Amino acid sequence: MADQPVGPLDSLRYPRYAGIRTFARLPTLEQAGRADVAILGAPYDGATSFRPGARFGPSAIREASVLLRPYNEPLRMAPFAEAQVADAGDAGPDPIDVGAAHAAIQAAAGDLHAAGARVLGLGGDHSVALPFLRAAAERHGTLSLLQLDAHTDTWDEYYGHKVTHGTIMRRAAEEGVIDPRASLQVGLRGPLYAETDLEENAELGFNTVLAREFELERVVGAIGATLRPPVYVSFDIDCLDPAHAPGTGTPEAGGLTSREALSVLRSLVALDIVSADLVEVSPPYDPAGVTANAAAAIAYDLLSLLVRSSRR
Repeated sequence: MADQPVGPLDSLRYPRYAGIRTFARLPTLEQAGRADVAILGAPYDGATSFRPGARFGPSAIREASVLLRPYNEPLRMAPFAEAQVADAGDAGPDPIDVGAAHAAIQAAAGDLHAAGARVLGLGGDHSVALPFLRAAAERHGTLSLLQLDAHTDTWDEYYGHKVTHGTIMRRAAEEGVIDPRASLQVGLRGPLYAETDLEENAELGFNTVLAREFELERVVGAIGATLRPPVYVSFDIDCLDPAHAPGTGTPEAGGLTSREALSVLRSLVALDIVSADLVEVSPPYDPAGVTANAAAAIAYDLLSLLVRSSRR
């Protein structure tokens, strides 16, 4: 085991526009030899119900992440110097079969957890959160979920299918992977299928802060009152308003700003976060890279939080 972590390429010596694209120009898992925190791509979008393209999300986030620098000023830490962070590449999901795709993602994430890493998953549509959650729960037990999202993702089925990007949090609750009563959903908004949708979500046990109710102090209070270790953070990029994240599969007006979302993440420094995901970045709808840029910043704070948890 190396005494010092292998860090990213120095952008003052190697231009950002050159080289192989790993997240933040970090070493691959093979180059580092180990990882305290591992980034794992899940390029699958076969369970989306509207605009496709999130299968290209991991590569777009990696491309945007080349601008990241090694010191995280708001969190007052240098994550790449404090722990070994490595890019574990992509799981090899079947592009057609959701069951096979999820099995491949869960296996890859499970191997990383078993080796002692904390895992940051890059999607992919939101269905990929389910295998990431399962892998984390296998290692750490039932999880407390913080979900930043425009949608509850607790509908029962889409087109007769039980596993889609809009049903996975219900499946996770049913399987005991997450404890909905120790879970919080932030940023919910938009039209519903029925008047009872939010009531049914509450009956499952989920706590919520709707987007129109958003105040940072209220969210921080809800986090403190609801979450307990081990914590999993799932960030659907459509939590952000389309002005800040147009490149996503199911955009909803009236969402959070990038600054508000980052402020929520930066309030999590005391939590024991064992895994996280960032999903639903769809590059075909992101011609200027606005969404990928926001996603890279969010992923940087998520991995910094995972580093802090791993060092605690």
